[in-house]
Amino acid sequence: MFEKVRSLIFNLLKLFIRLAFPSVHQIQTKEFAQWLLNFTKPQPLMLDARNQAEYEISHLKGAIHIDSIAPDLAALSTVSKDTPIVVYCSIGYRSAKLTQQLNEAGFSSVFNLSGGIFQWANEGRSIFKDDQHPTHFVHPYNAMWGKLLKACYHAQKQ
Repeated sequence: MFEKVRSLIFNLLKLFIRLAFPSVHQIQTKEFAQWLLNFTKPQPLMLDARNQAEYEISHLKGAIHIDSIAPDLAALSTVSKDTPIVVYCSIGYRSAKLTQQLNEAGFSSVFNLSGGIFQWANEGRSIFKDDQHPTHFVHPYNAMWGKLLKACYHAQKQ
């Protein structure tokens, strides 16, 4: 029963994010996973828009942390404006906001990972403590939003 409720809430949140950020291109987790396996396509730069503590628990392999509150877009000055970029956070709100900022800064191929790392993990996809060590744990952000993450993936409090 709770799985159905979680799914409904996730879908409502994803709708809210699409409505709040209508110019932001969304990419679904399944589509993104297929892209990462297709080496004939240019591989995207992945930006993790969660806070440092969340990133240190786990992230997508190869993802770079970027502060979503005060992003240092100057750090991306060496990145071509047409480089594909996928931004993610816990569920997609912070990353949608950053995606919008990147679009406004002139980046032309930026996507928000719909459902974020919570949906990615809930689907059993790979996450990493660092790029060499897989993990099953994700920072739950807080008690309320963490309910969207299956309990088996919750990182233990330090």
